[in-house]
Amino acid sequence: MMRRTLENRNAQTKQLQTAVSNVEKHFGELCQIFAAYVRKTARLRDKADLLVNEINAYAATETPHLKLGLMNFANEFAKLQDYRQAEVERLEAKVVEPLKAYGTIVKMKQDDLKATFTARNREAKQLTQLERTRQRNPSDRHVISQAETELQRAAMDASRTSRHLEETINNFERQKMKDIKVFRNSLYAPDYSSRLDIVRANSKSSLQRSLSAKCVSGTGQVSTCRLRKDQQADDDEDEELDVTEEENFLK
Repeated sequence: MMRRTLENRNAQTKQLQTAVSNVEKHFGELCQIFAAYVRKTARLRDKADLLVNEINAYAATETPHLKLGLMNFANEFAKLQDYRQAEVERLEAKVVEPLKAYGTIVKMKQDDLKATFTARNREAKQLTQLERTRQRNPSDRHVISQAETELQRAAMDASRTSRHLEETINNFERQKMKDIKVFRNSLYAPDYSSRLDIVRANSKSSLQRSLSAKCVSGTGQVSTCRLRKDQQADDDEDEELDVTEEENFLK
């Protein structure tokens, strides 16, 4: 009966060990991928800042009407980057850093699991020792009594570590659920989407005004197809670099 109880507790502890191992694996992956996403978003923000500067530099060479349209567009596009910067800072503080902290948390839970397994193994060893003593020396009450005392001590130690493990794992699970909800809620501020829609609408209208002004002004035009082709080539090159960096990070 006692051995069956011990086996059941060992099986339960192994399930807890699996749960902790899953968190170690998947939270580690989430941390790396979120960090890569934040870096990529920051690089996109930097590219956009360069674009804003170039638009303003070009606007300074144009006619007043076109200059105003370009500067309005650049201003709205710069506001969009403010939201992107806020996203970078929010993800870094509310998601990436807490995920990093789970490395230490998981290590502590693994130490608790290790201590529990050690205590359980000691209890199982003392139980085996008592059974052998009873078989070999059934009439030697002194030796049997010593074995029973050692088993009782081991059982008390195993019970204590089991209670501690149960408590710490329950706290671990509650904290994990709480943090997962924080990760989800931290992705966007409450009114982020509505404000972003406004920025997008303003940016679109500013771009349309600037293009219309350019057509009316009769200034020299640069081939749109060529600009798009050059931009696509730059984007492809950046994507290759990003993929390489991410692969190296994950290694």
